[in-house]
Amino acid sequence: MGLLDLFRAKGGASLREKKREHQLFDDEFQRKLEMLALVSRRVFAGRLRAERRSKKKGSGIEFADHRDYVAGDDFRSVDWNVYQRFGKLLVRLYEEEEDLSIYLIVDCSTSMAFGDRKKFDQARRLCAALAYVGLANLDRVTVVGVNDGVVSRMPTTRGKGRIFKVFEFLSRLEPQGTTDLGTALKTFVAQHKRRGLAVLFSDLYDPAGFEAGINILRFNKFEPYVVELVDPAEARPALKGDVRIYDCETGEERELTITDGMLDKMARAVSDYRASIERFCAQKQVPYFPADVNTPFDELVLRVFRRGGFLR
Repeated sequence: MGLLDLFRAKGGASLREKKREHQLFDDEFQRKLEMLALVSRRVFAGRLRAERRSKKKGSGIEFADHRDYVAGDDFRSVDWNVYQRFGKLLVRLYEEEEDLSIYLIVDCSTSMAFGDRKKFDQARRLCAALAYVGLANLDRVTVVGVNDGVVSRMPTTRGKGRIFKVFEFLSRLEPQGTTDLGTALKTFVAQHKRRGLAVLFSDLYDPAGFEAGINILRFNKFEPYVVELVDPAEARPALKGDVRIYDCETGEERELTITDGMLDKMARAVSDYRASIERFCAQKQVPYFPADVNTPFDELVLRVFRRGGFLR
């Protein structure tokens, strides 16, 4: 089944929506994914054995520690050099390698659709690209959509041939509802007992504070990676004079008179808010990456690789 066939199989969507989703993951997009996968393998090859260790002791090849011999242990695991020198029977333990679990968490709240869905589309492109890199490296990949709860989940999969499942899942997501990352990620950690890398794609416009959701991932021993979707037009919207503004998630309205001074103040507030996100992530040692909606997705992914934290 080809990519276009996958979108046709959705049913119920308008022709315009189908065209939009087809363009989101078109042939050119897929060609760029192959290039990104090749780049990631070059970076990944030097890090696999050095950085991708679990703390489990098992039957790997890298020596980890000794323990006392007990009846029933395999004599082949005894360290005979130690026995000859010290007369002690000790068993050699080795580090055991594990597949990396990658959780890609997409904010599906209504604010992500603001500005002709640019943030939402960019989030889905980046999610698909990082999913493909993970799948190509034989990691376990899970994709989750959240707003004030977990709205949808693609079961864990592996192998790069499964990328079409990712495309299909992402194309069905719709931005709706309010943002509550704290509540949503509480549900997420309760549903996923296997810990791993958790990449959050969000504009982080959470009335309760962006910190709560990130901290929940940290405190539950996930490795959070924050990708903030940024639309520069939001910092200084094209508004002037008497206007009525409304909260796209709650519907709350307010009448204002927009002046240049007010626009300057809004731009400073947005800048301060984004600086607080970067500062928080730096303090908590959480990798943070701002993703401009106007920058090509493949360029952003290459920056993610250079930034570090994703390729384990």
